[in-house]
Amino acid sequence: MPTPIYQVDAFTSAPFAGNPAGVALLDEPAADAWMQSVAAEMNLAETAFLVRAGEGRYGLRWFSPTVEIPLCGHATLASAHVLWTEGRDSSDVLAFDTMSGELRARRLAADGLIELDFPANVAVDGPLDAAVIAALGVTPVRTAATDNGWLLVEVASAAEVRSCTPDLVALGPITEHAVIVTAPGDDADIVSRVFAPASGIPEDPVTGSAHCVLATWWWDRVGRAVLDAEQASARGGRLLVVLDGDRVRLRGSAVTTLAGTLLV
Repeated sequence: MPTPIYQVDAFTSAPFAGNPAGVALLDEPAADAWMQSVAAEMNLAETAFLVRAGEGRYGLRWFSPTVEIPLCGHATLASAHVLWTEGRDSSDVLAFDTMSGELRARRLAADGLIELDFPANVAVDGPLDAAVIAALGVTPVRTAATDNGWLLVEVASAAEVRSCTPDLVALGPITEHAVIVTAPGDDADIVSRVFAPASGIPEDPVTGSAHCVLATWWWDRVGRAVLDAEQASARGGRLLVVLDGDRVRLRGSAVTTLAGTLLV
């Protein structure tokens, strides 16, 4: 039967910026192959698939054009935005049951922001494969990795983050999930870019889940109550980040740019 589907620019207050996500509202769980085909058709970094489980609660899964993704911040933000702006749910706090456990989204009164409650993700200092560094073409200050496939490379300046031009063909086969390149910011507290060719995403415009890693990496060194984080992709995006024990709160805005109906 027809399925409502939306395209939403997340972690931005202006259209055609931030990170675009697909959001499909399902009446019941769908076959994995069908969701993967829809995500490939949308050809966005991720498409979210929501199934209502009760007032304020939803099953949520995310697919890139090529694989299912275990955690996605911008498509979760987009999902909450759609549920609220389309009048699908009146709850001020939404709960999502996902591969990464229960995630929550809360409406903030100020500036139309949405706050996501996500698990913190710790990257442990250590050397990375020299081929990864060569493919990135940067000079690392520190490197680290998480136990679920994130690689992190800290460089000396925001300028080096912005000028990074990785060999994505080389990077894909030698990475498990994604690579974050980060540095202290110039007009933000921290700046980053995220490359995920192994997941079918050459460069992700704005990545909520990457900031679950960046929060734990930078929190003590920056020393602010709220981190102002910039992701310096071509589209660009901003979010506010708070580390709270083993959780990370991500705050941002979203804009719907397209609404339609899947007929197949």
